Amino acid sequence: MNEVFRSAADQTRQRLPQLPANQQACQLYRHALKTLSSWAIDREIFLDEATKLRARFDESRGCSAAQASRLLKEGQAELFANTHPDPYCVPWMPGGSLFMRNPPPPLEVCFPDGNYPADAPKVLFNPDMSICKEETGKSAVHTVLVDFTKKNMS
Repeated sequence: MNEVFRSAADQTRQRLPQLPANQQACQLYRHALKTLSSWAIDREIFLDEATKLRARFDESRGCSAAQASRLLKEGQAELFANTHPDPYCVPWMPGGSLFMRNPPPPLEVCFPDGNYPADAPKVLFNPDMSICKEETGKSAVHTVLVDFTKKNMS
């Protein structure tokens, strides 16, 4: 690729919005809690560790902007270092125990001649067993990529 193409691509590439430090800290806290839920099996252990985590965030509240930037970078590095190799996911999503369990067969398989009964369901299902809806953007009518390593659909 030449420089002209790269510059055009850089201009059209969507950039992530720059969030204020307090919103970044809130996101970091939520991600830390989700990571903690993957590591802590027992609910009592999770609640104790979540209290300690909240105390760590509260002691840094109200610091200067430079210190907040440094703490956010350190927190993101610590979160990356403590990421669980097999994070918890809800059972009906990719990687869960209920994912695609007993999916309904397509109507074309049940009725190869095309004579569908009047009471046949007229909805299509996504791989996570939710109903396909164009208006919500959850429509997997065509091919769906299921990434089992990241446990999501795209």
